[in-house]
Amino acid sequence: MNTITQTMRFRQALILYSFKYGVTKAAIRYKVNRQYIYRWRKRYDGTLQSLADKSHRPHHHPNQHTPEELKLISNMRKRNPNAGLVVFWVKLRQRGYTRSITGLYRILRKQGQIRHYAGNFSQKQFKINSKNKTL
Repeated sequence: MNTITQTMRFRQALILYSFKYGVTKAAIRYKVNRQYIYRWRKRYDGTLQSLADKSHRPHHHPNQHTPEELKLISNMRKRNPNAGLVVFWVKLRQRGYTRSITGLYRILRKQGQIRHYAGNFSQKQFKINSKNKTL
């Protein structure tokens, strides 16, 4: 990261003030928690780059689907393209799939094999007939 943000400069000023006057006085002056100051003092190595935000993305997830499970899902979906979610899940369970139906739904949505309906329908789909007032 080559850019210096306003937040990084704030953190540097905060840390330098805390070194000179103490953490409690710095927390009062800059209106932050003492824990916040201690966290950034530990990370600070004298450069502004050490005060940059780091990614919050996890490195791995221990419960993610295995490649074998993903292959089973995609192969079964090719053979059963029109099966509903529950029927499809039951067929997978018969072949050794152990995950929940919610996990299957998430994977199918992520792979683009099923669409997510959030309830946002266009007006054209539900045009009200003015004479009959029916949907």
